[in-house]
Amino acid sequence: MSTGEPDSAGLTVDDGIRTMLLLMPRMVGAAKKLRVPPALRSFDLAPRHLSLLAYLLFDGPTGVNALAERLEVAPTTVSLMVGDLSRQGILERREDPADRRRTIVSIADGHRRSIHDWLAQSAGAWRTALEPLTPEQRRLVVDALTVYEREVTGGHRS
Repeated sequence: MSTGEPDSAGLTVDDGIRTMLLLMPRMVGAAKKLRVPPALRSFDLAPRHLSLLAYLLFDGPTGVNALAERLEVAPTTVSLMVGDLSRQGILERREDPADRRRTIVSIADGHRRSIHDWLAQSAGAWRTALEPLTPEQRRLVVDALTVYEREVTGGHRS
């Protein structure tokens, strides 16, 4: 099929590209405007912290190298972020009892609820968007966004 011919849903590839090119900047702008909960406003938090905090919230205490792997960034990048958030009291670091060379990172108990509330703003919107879809359609959306990210970043994150 050429890019100018509509598919069974009536959307050409070119129409889809146009729509996404117009939509993506608005989505990014909206994500950047997610309000930091009042309990976290005095901290130096930015959208770049959301992924790190989300992994810790969803997966629990994790090592720096594992976080770097999940975030697809260098361990030194994660170490710097963890150090900054630890100094602010948002994260806690402790020695891994099984391997003293390894540091385990977790969200400080006093900030867990506020971080949950911060992430919940976006999670609720994604739930509304994804819930009506079949599991296969959800996978298609996630896969398409993953491919887009890979292509636009040249296969690497900063």
